[in-house]
Amino acid sequence: MTRAVLSLGSNLGDRLEHLRTAVTGLRDVLLVASGIYETPPWGDPDQPAYLNAALMVADDAAGPRDWLDRARAAEAAAGRVRDPERRFGPRSLDVDVIGVWTADGQPVHSADPELTLPHPRAHLRAFVLRPWIDIEPYGRLPGHGALTDLMSTEPVGTDALDLRPRPDLRLESD
Repeated sequence: MTRAVLSLGSNLGDRLEHLRTAVTGLRDVLLVASGIYETPPWGDPDQPAYLNAALMVADDAAGPRDWLDRARAAEAAAGRVRDPERRFGPRSLDVDVIGVWTADGQPVHSADPELTLPHPRAHLRAFVLRPWIDIEPYGRLPGHGALTDLMSTEPVGTDALDLRPRPDLRLESD
């Protein structure tokens, strides 16, 4: 069994529905979903605000590559088109594999350029860390420490001031 944390983001089209599409596609492995946060764009400011969330998923047979495949399938289901000219540009759905842990709780490390684990920039992104804290308050990002401690580092602490919880939005589709 592996457990993984996935980060979801959407800023094109029906943002909430795109997040729900991801949850529906992962329902068979979903353990818990975070609340939703509205966040300014990161890395490329000329685009609409994002809705972001985090999921904890687990599967007896899934390896790290399986989580990447599931993430890409969710993006495809939401009509994601990658623009190589705008790495941090707008998207219908972005699903990042942030971390993967073995059945005995050991973090999986990977230097594969397609799937670097843990995610190499997660420790710099309030829109990843804050939703993750919702689902794992005492969580730790391998190599970086406690999520709550990372929220007070820069630039995360400054970026966190722009996160807006959206309790009016829920990931459940019913």
